Amino acid sequence: MMPQLYLGVIILAVFAMAVANAEINVVCEKDSVRITWRISAELVPHAARLFLGNCMSSRLNVLPSGEGEAHFNYKFADCKFKRGMNGKHLLYQNELTYRPHAKSKPAAFVYPIECVYKRPEGWIPPFLNPGSGVSEGRGGLVFHMALLNEQLTGVAKTNVVPLGSFMPIWAAVEQRSHQPLLLLMEECVAATTPQLRPDSQVYPIISNKGCLLESMRGNSVFLPRYHSSAVILYLQSFKFGLGEEVYIHCKLVVWDPEVLDESKKACHYVKENGRWELLDDPFQSSICSCCDSTCHSRSKRWADWGSHGFSHKSVLGPLIIVDPSDSQAQGIPQVSDSQESPV
Repeated sequence: MMPQLYLGVIILAVFAMAVANAEINVVCEKDSVRITWRISAELVPHAARLFLGNCMSSRLNVLPSGEGEAHFNYKFADCKFKRGMNGKHLLYQNELTYRPHAKSKPAAFVYPIECVYKRPEGWIPPFLNPGSGVSEGRGGLVFHMALLNEQLTGVAKTNVVPLGSFMPIWAAVEQRSHQPLLLLMEECVAATTPQLRPDSQVYPIISNKGCLLESMRGNSVFLPRYHSSAVILYLQSFKFGLGEEVYIHCKLVVWDPEVLDESKKACHYVKENGRWELLDDPFQSSICSCCDSTCHSRSKRWADWGSHGFSHKSVLGPLIIVDPSDSQAQGIPQVSDSQESPV
């Protein structure tokens, strides 16, 4: 029995080496991918154990040399491709694997597949789409705020965040049939309570009418917008409330996209340039210079818009920021919830 076991291990090792030395050619097309995986003669009888995601090869060609070519021709909607967003680019990611055993056991070989495309103008991730429909009137706007996953493809499945990692916080207002709206985070603070009280301990994140303070203290930033009516705050987690329940309290404001001033803006600090930058038009970044002092309102239009209640207080949480080196953090239960309250 033992010699057979050793023989099985040796054969598996030979197969793994053969797969590792394989030639893999990837061609990314408009909405699909073509992959040619050249395999050794030893692997040809086992070609059914080659996968792209959960898809088997489209066809197998056996060459005169005895080697084989496994072809995978699939659309990104197939094979469990993961779609992500990174700034101005769309990413489609998957893995080629060789699985000699049942799926419950790890693959013997993994090769990452990634296709990168420039994000189409106006493209909106389906789950982030602010929606459309009949207007409910000027005061009937619907606001949303949520914690996203690392790929920015959906709502996060956990509220436990390792210290120093990033928390993508998405906020949006349903556009519906209103004139174009620009969503801004005017003020955000972290607190250990779901309601802010006079004696609440708070940690300022955004203040001074749209200045992202955390971009100076750490690496937080506003990500490029996919739509004017939504914004993603890429917030680096901090030590405030470490190990406790933390709530992010934000004042969201909608505004005319064509009229930006010191009181209606989204600014983050770019350390490489040593200055504040305006998210929606870097050429107007002088608007952000007041972030180092006090920002005042210069537009009379806000008096008209503000009287119609175009602002909203939203609360995201609880979030639990943990130190990965703390063994006690491993047993923290995971829950996810968000609360919203109109102004």
